[in-house]
Amino acid sequence: MLGTKRLLFVACNTYKVHHKLLNQSCQSTNVNMTQRNGAIKLTKLRELMGAVQIGGLKGKGIQALIVSSDDAHQSEYLRERDKRIRFISGFTGSFGTAIITPNEALLWTDGRYYVQASAEFDPPDAWTLMKEGSLFTPTRAAWLVSNLPPKSTVGADSNLMSYTEWAVLHTSLTAAGHCLMPLEENLIDLVWGEEQPAPTANIVLPQPLQFSGCSAGTKVKLCREVMNKNNAKVLVITALDEVAYILNLRGSDIPYNPVFFAYVILTLDDLHLFIDKNRLSDKAQEQLISEEVNIVYHPYEEICNFLKQLANSCVNDEQIWISNGSSYALHAACGEAKKHTKITPIRVMKAVKNNVEVEGMKAAHVRDSVALVKYFAWLEDQIKEKKETVTEISGATQLEKFRQEQEHFVGLSFPTISSVGPHGAIIHYLPTPKTDVPITDEEIYLCDSGAQYQDGTTDVTRTLHFGNPTDFERECFTRVFKGQCRLSSAIFPLMIQGNYLDTLARENLWSVGLNYLHGTGHGVGSYLNVHEEPIGISWKPYPDDPGLQPGMFLSNEPGYYEDEKFGVRLENIELVVKANTPYNHKNRGFLTFETVTLVPIQTKLLDVSLLTDFEIQYLNNYHAKCLNTLKPLLQGPENVQALKWLEKETRPIAK
Repeated sequence: MLGTKRLLFVACNTYKVHHKLLNQSCQSTNVNMTQRNGAIKLTKLRELMGAVQIGGLKGKGIQALIVSSDDAHQSEYLRERDKRIRFISGFTGSFGTAIITPNEALLWTDGRYYVQASAEFDPPDAWTLMKEGSLFTPTRAAWLVSNLPPKSTVGADSNLMSYTEWAVLHTSLTAAGHCLMPLEENLIDLVWGEEQPAPTANIVLPQPLQFSGCSAGTKVKLCREVMNKNNAKVLVITALDEVAYILNLRGSDIPYNPVFFAYVILTLDDLHLFIDKNRLSDKAQEQLISEEVNIVYHPYEEICNFLKQLANSCVNDEQIWISNGSSYALHAACGEAKKHTKITPIRVMKAVKNNVEVEGMKAAHVRDSVALVKYFAWLEDQIKEKKETVTEISGATQLEKFRQEQEHFVGLSFPTISSVGPHGAIIHYLPTPKTDVPITDEEIYLCDSGAQYQDGTTDVTRTLHFGNPTDFERECFTRVFKGQCRLSSAIFPLMIQGNYLDTLARENLWSVGLNYLHGTGHGVGSYLNVHEEPIGISWKPYPDDPGLQPGMFLSNEPGYYEDEKFGVRLENIELVVKANTPYNHKNRGFLTFETVTLVPIQTKLLDVSLLTDFEIQYLNNYHAKCLNTLKPLLQGPENVQALKWLEKETRPIAK
């Protein structure tokens, strides 16, 4: 049941529908899909691969099929219809690429999903896990070149692969005498057949100026100024969060992501929106008019044909601006027209929050921290007082209820990672009725969760132990905290790329031979995607990272995972702000972080002897800020439990 504040906020029925749709469960898979086992699916797929006509010739077929974990907009999170990797392999993670040949089936995924993928493959003996990021794992292109018969044809759906990835594969395969061919039909969809879930087409709502801080008309004008500077006649906008951002609209076509399926083509005179106009609520259409955006509507499916027409009309040095992150199919539609392939100006504009967005993000994190404090206080009381049993799933459900009480709550920003003991070592673990276990005082509990509020998006991880942790668990937790502290307190030059900061979070783990196999930080949207490109902090460089600037929000989340035993992760969201330094070399300007997450870090899991005086003072100051900010919001008899827990968890520590 919705909390009182949420009921007031969603007074109109359209908002109620929107909230329900955004937070619909990712587990709502068409049950019929599971009725055919993985072996039957692979057999049918291989039959279709052998039947593909090459140059009008029957019988040659394709020797390999590449299946990506993208949709036509290269989204990270997918609607049910686009989860083709899950359908063919059983793997439910958000990142992976499969290669299927007549005799082999392989899946490349990163360190977040090694354990999960191995456990989910269907059938297990038909699939080979390729650990992307490992020194001993070949790239997809290298594997194909080494294993394909001479003059092979590799097929892929060019709508579901970025131009960058397509170009790398094409270059490698062509040099080895092979061919990369775009398929007219998606073979996975043919195997899926009538059981494939229908496309989502939910209502589109406005994001008012009180939350966006900048009108859609102003954003369009700024884009056109940048287009003129780069001699671009056309700007193609394909990423769903960019479409939502520039128009100040939000949707619910993908669970947990407030986006909707549409394309935008911006010219110097018009804005073309590829969507069924009837999907936009009356208020959304009214806001577009009031924010001075005049739209020409087109059917969603007409994007390629319209782009071809625009490309044919380009003359002299006129260019089409289309990011290399867009699909190869859209790049192909540009034909011989000159292309400008840098990331769109919207991507950088969106990453640097304006003052209204900054204040909204801060306010959303304060309210979100209240919900988390109430949850952890309730959970500890349930466990210590041996009241009703709380499991991974029922705990996550209770946390969502506390969030629903908060003003401007819309839904979750991703499925809650509520994990006990060995499950915590599965970095993106999602509890199911089959795997659900009680949360007790005998094992570490890791909770990674977030919410969508209309004024901001949150993402926070805390690791707790309600009993007696081992010395090794405390050491791991302490070293993870030291890394988070080191990164949070860093001072760094303006415009430096995030990957240069990654080592700061890892050095205290590396010094004793420990590490974690995921990035340290990702960008965070403002009531948009919880993982927001192009910025991040990782051992891998982000090729489109424009450099860190004031107004950007990133996560700070080092961790450590002991397979089959436990996981530790601490995650705060950091705002990039100007730093005060005694010097300013060559007027470069220096930056630091301001932590906007305000949830206590469990001190009982710390080995204080491993902490420096600076780290102790840092934590005491952070906890004082948590207490001072949240205490006024936790008054009244209904919050006694939460306030008592907050005061206990924020007591200063000392050696």
